[in-house]
Amino acid sequence: MSGLQDAPLVTDTTMETAVPASHTAPSASTTFHIGTRNMATAGDNNQTTALYKFNDKALWTQELEVLLQENKLDLIVHSLKDMPTQLPIDLELGCVTKREDPRDALVIKPSLLGQYKSLADLPEGSVVGTSSLRRVAQLKRFHKHLKFADVRGNIGTRLSKLDDPNSEFSAIILAVAGLARLGMSNRITTYLSKADGGMLHAVGQGALGIETRKDDERVRKLLTKIGCERTMRAALAERSLMRTLEGGCSVPIGVETEWIKREGMLDAEDAGVGVKPAQDYHKLSGVAESEGTAAATSEDGVSSSLHSGELTDELVMRALVVSLDGSEVAETEARRRMTSREEADEFGWEVAKQLVAKGADKILKGITLNRDIIGKQDDA
Repeated sequence: MSGLQDAPLVTDTTMETAVPASHTAPSASTTFHIGTRNMATAGDNNQTTALYKFNDKALWTQELEVLLQENKLDLIVHSLKDMPTQLPIDLELGCVTKREDPRDALVIKPSLLGQYKSLADLPEGSVVGTSSLRRVAQLKRFHKHLKFADVRGNIGTRLSKLDDPNSEFSAIILAVAGLARLGMSNRITTYLSKADGGMLHAVGQGALGIETRKDDERVRKLLTKIGCERTMRAALAERSLMRTLEGGCSVPIGVETEWIKREGMLDAEDAGVGVKPAQDYHKLSGVAESEGTAAATSEDGVSSSLHSGELTDELVMRALVVSLDGSEVAETEARRRMTSREEADEFGWEVAKQLVAKGADKILKGITLNRDIIGKQDDA
């Protein structure tokens, strides 16, 4: 039995997990029908307190992990961005499925759509809804003319608050993957990224992570059928970055990772293991997966999409830590050839070191000490 976070990206994806035919019979697909145990966690039960005011890093996971450790669940399916980077010693990230679009989306109130198309277009004093400190801090950096207000609830609830003619919101920020999973991509006004709107996404955003017991070989073998090795390695690098910086839901850390297209591959004398300085990335950027490519998995658990002709094994990471008011920022870009999960973990650690060298530790210390924002959590 599996435990599911109550999130659209999770619950709408995992009731039936299709496995490509190449893993089973020559002319058929196998579908694993997974029984589910849905339960309300601390993050689900409290829909009024802003996310950053919660003290518990395992906001949506702790209760489920206890059931997994007690053998009452076989695995937990997480929205990876909500999965803690520090796991209990007997549990592990068993696999990560192929990533959806990890970007954030700007959704403008329907009555304003004909007038405004971007954050920069919105009039001074316009209220943008989001519960994420990461989003607010980055938006304050480039869009000082806007105001920000907390908005909680599921996607439908948030959209209803936006669409209410009497609400204060001119726009809200949501994850692209969640909207796409619900068939609501038509609500997206603008896709946000570092290049568009100055917004880096959350660690693990757009991907599902499956948590298992370390000693459960049966489940581990099953997961080789559905994991995507490219996404796994990118996710491990991102999670290593966050773990090194000790970040979580209440810390504004943003990332972007993407695999370099083959035409942008390093020359032979530059290739090899090690972090490379970021340069000319407008020439190197590519999608994280070939469109329509099935993530077939070999016996060693490595997705064949890792070796697709379109992409190399070089990963670009852009990362930043920004102060709550957007006035201070430490940011960096780096790339590395990624030949193993261990190298992915090391890459994230090295990028975190670069951020610390640029002042990220001082920014994070300031956020931790800001009791007016993060504190007063007894009632959370």
